Amino acid sequence: MGCVSLSQKGFLAFLVVMGIVVTLGDAYCFSRLYKPGQATNGCLLGGKLHPFGRIERTEDCYSCSCNQNGVDCCSLFHTPIGYDKENCKVVFNKKTCDYDVVQKSDPSKECFIYSRVG
Repeated sequence: MGCVSLSQKGFLAFLVVMGIVVTLGDAYCFSRLYKPGQATNGCLLGGKLHPFGRIERTEDCYSCSCNQNGVDCCSLFHTPIGYDKENCKVVFNKKTCDYDVVQKSDPSKECFIYSRVG
């Protein structure tokens, strides 16, 4: 009665892995609600007025949806958390809207990234 079959163990391992993948795959998001009549020409983000609709990429590397009720934004980047912290460092690349992990001794060489969070 107390035994767990190999297929049940495999299924349990699959669920644990999927839970980790889903958790690590989420982007950082935020919302800002406007008072009625506050947004008449668009959404103000980072000191820049954006027209209503979809904003593919802001200067701060977010993708947003803007309407008269507010703005919803999610990051386009994911922060590295699993890498060789002793020999590597994280550098934000604004051109690609992502973090690069490079060797401390030679920043022209990339390091392997094990995992990221967003």
